[in-house]
Amino acid sequence: MAGPDLDPEQLDRYSRHIIMDEVGPEGQAGLLDAAVLVVGAGGLGSPVLQYLAAAGVGTIGIVDHDTVERSNLQRQVVHGDSDVGRPKVASAAEFVRELNPDVTVEPHEVAVSPGTVADLVDGYDFVVDASDNFPTRFLINDYCTLAGVPFSHGAIYRFEGQVTTFTGEGPCYRCLFPEAPPEGAVPDCATTGVLGVLPGTVGAIQATETVKQFVGVGESLDGRMVVYDAADMSFEEVTVRSNPACPVCGDDPIDSVDDVEYAESCAVPAD
Repeated sequence: MAGPDLDPEQLDRYSRHIIMDEVGPEGQAGLLDAAVLVVGAGGLGSPVLQYLAAAGVGTIGIVDHDTVERSNLQRQVVHGDSDVGRPKVASAAEFVRELNPDVTVEPHEVAVSPGTVADLVDGYDFVVDASDNFPTRFLINDYCTLAGVPFSHGAIYRFEGQVTTFTGEGPCYRCLFPEAPPEGAVPDCATTGVLGVLPGTVGAIQATETVKQFVGVGESLDGRMVVYDAADMSFEEVTVRSNPACPVCGDDPIDSVDDVEYAESCAVPAD
C-alpha cells in the first residue's frame, strides 16, 4: 500500500504517526502491510496486542491454547471479568477488532510445538515471543533463526523483566542461554507472583521494537538486552554476543527443529 492510498479514516486515525518525519504515510503504510505473530495472549501479549493494533499493524496472529482465569486479570489487560473461562485467543481477538477495524486478526488456539511451529510462523514478517515457558522460547528462537524470521523476546519475573530483539544479523537466544535451567530452578508466577504492571512495561518495549522494524527507524535491541527492575526503577543494558559455536546460528547450525528435544533442558544434542 502506497502512502497516498491511505483513506480519510486512516489519515485521521494515524495522523500522529503521519505527521512525524520519521514515520509519515509511507511508514504507516508499511505497518498496515505488516503481518506479526504474537505468541502468548497473557501478561506480555496483552500490551503487545494493544499497541500493535492501535499502531495499525495490518495482520496480527495470536497464539495461545489457554483459557482466561480470574487470577489473570491482575495483569492480562485485554481480558475482562466476563471472559473468564473463554479461550484467550477469542477474547484477545475480540479486543483487537474492537480497538481497530483495520486489523485482520488470525487466532490460533493451539500450543506451539515442533509439529505446529512452521504452520504458525510461516507467512508472518515478525514474531513477538510473549510466552511464559522455556520450551516455547527455545523453539521460537530455533525455528525463527533457522527460517530467517526476526523476533522479539520478553520475559518477566516478580519485579524484573528482560527484552531483546533478534534480527538474524547478530546473536540468537541460544548464544545467551545455551539451554534451559533445570526444572523448578525458575518458579513461575503462579508460585512466586508478579507485579501486575511489570508486563506492561516490558510488553510495550517489545511492541516498540516491532513497530520500528516496519517503520525503519532507530536501532533495534539486536545484540543488546535491556533488563528492567521495577522495584528500583532501573534499566541495565547487557551486551549479547554471537557465539560461533552456537548450534543454531553458529558456524555449523542444525538443519531443523526436529533435531532438538524440547523438554527438560531443551539442549541441542551433540553430534
